Amino acid sequence: MFAALLLLIGCFSGAARAQELIVDISQHLVAITTGFTGADVLLFGVREGEGEVLVIVRGPSVPTTVRRKERIAGIWINSDSVVFSRAPAFFHVAATADLSAEPIRKLLARYGLGGDVLAAEPDDPDLTKEEMAAFRDALIRNKQRTNLYASEVRPVTFVGDRLFRTTIPFPANVPTGRYTVEVYNVVEDRIAGMSATPLLVSRAGFGAAVYDFAQDHSAAYGLVAITIALMAGWGAASLFRKA
Repeated sequence: MFAALLLLIGCFSGAARAQELIVDISQHLVAITTGFTGADVLLFGVREGEGEVLVIVRGPSVPTTVRRKERIAGIWINSDSVVFSRAPAFFHVAATADLSAEPIRKLLARYGLGGDVLAAEPDDPDLTKEEMAAFRDALIRNKQRTNLYASEVRPVTFVGDRLFRTTIPFPANVPTGRYTVEVYNVVEDRIAGMSATPLLVSRAGFGAAVYDFAQDHSAAYGLVAITIALMAGWGAASLFRKA
């Protein structure tokens, strides 16, 4: 991901200096605490010159398995499966323009940007193009059902001629890890400016301590959980006997 960003910066470094793009977000840490129900992060910026603004937020790349079901003897069972090892765990798109416009679509396809040209390919090299497309569409549909992939392009609004803003919604089930907030200034069929801002999603508080203990000391965590369950059962039985 960072190599691709460096390549993009190198491709239009002269244009970026001529047309500056300054971007920031309201918080660089989304803390998942007990009772976390999601969070909205405000993105705001200043654009010099003209053009459209495109915002893409990507979560950490994690291996994701997509399975295809077939109906055999009246029963739906998993038949084939494909692994996407570099699929982003979270993908969000916002823009000031209609991304279906031909010049913008060509630009997005060139750099693997945009909701319907997500740069995620399955690991199986033997799949046909049709099979790759089918599994990729299934990946996007599965992620959209859990609100981890954008099902539509959210708006970026201008405040005056230069200032712009948008909201990035993170659902309650957002995965932890390092995220990248990318903002592009698109002028006709070229990228005139680009900015990348890091964002961290992390567990915090007592829930984080319990989670880390369970991950680092799984055997001990299991024993503690069993002990607590036995004590709770013994306590409930004692109360019923007294009653």
